Amino acid sequence: MKKRPTFIFLLLLPLVTLAAKDELRWENEIKPQYFADKVIKESDLLAIEAPYRAEDPALVPVKIISKIPQTPERYIKKMWVFVDKNPYPFVGEFTFFPETGKADLAMRIRVNTYSYVRAIAEMNNGDMLMTKKFVKASGGCSAPIGTDLDAAMKRLGKMKFRLKPEAKDGLAEAQLLISHPNITGMQMDQVTRFVRKPHFMDKLTVTYNGKPVLIAKTDIAISQDPNFRFYFIPKGQGELKAEFTDVHCESPTSRAVCESGKKYEKTQEINL
Repeated sequence: MKKRPTFIFLLLLPLVTLAAKDELRWENEIKPQYFADKVIKESDLLAIEAPYRAEDPALVPVKIISKIPQTPERYIKKMWVFVDKNPYPFVGEFTFFPETGKADLAMRIRVNTYSYVRAIAEMNNGDMLMTKKFVKASGGCSAPIGTDLDAAMKRLGKMKFRLKPEAKDGLAEAQLLISHPNITGMQMDQVTRFVRKPHFMDKLTVTYNGKPVLIAKTDIAISQDPNFRFYFIPKGQGELKAEFTDVHCESPTSRAVCESGKKYEKTQEINL
């Protein structure tokens, strides 16, 4: 008799996973809100690399891979990322350019419950492509900020570029590390025991010699201390520059009442 609850749970577990894999929120809420009557086709020209079972739901590594070279004639113009079952599903909107060279993007995100992570790409000719990956994780949006939020706030806005020493096939791979707590509005402060209001990075622009290579609009599903990997086409000596702004909002699930925060920037001379 004592083993019955465990036995029942094991019987129900496939049903829980099946429910998490449903498309209802995508079909009834996310798609109508962001894409209205657009025709979106699932495509093997896009792929998502992510763990099936995340070790840390607040730091889930996600890499979106494009098999479409970025050329002036044909390129991915925009890409949206969602976590279907998150309290606020929108992760980010990313704008690419022919100068990006390759529309691959890696980052760390928060996943609050078993859910599809979904990427939708818009081509420069208007075609819409989609891929998705199911991830098992729980509690990513409410995971504690950390024991030393004051120290995190003092570091806020600091940025660092990391680049591979040589370009490969004419492409340079860059990593941008940003210090920001990216507070979701669902996390309890471990010292005061209060839940702080959302305070997160909302806009990012990366340029090379004054031309944009990546523009992003992001939200609370981006992890604490955001970390982005991306590509661009280098042309010898030049300047790589990142600028971002943050925002304070009243609610974790609404952007109706928000107040703009500060602007931060970082430049680095490169020679590739």
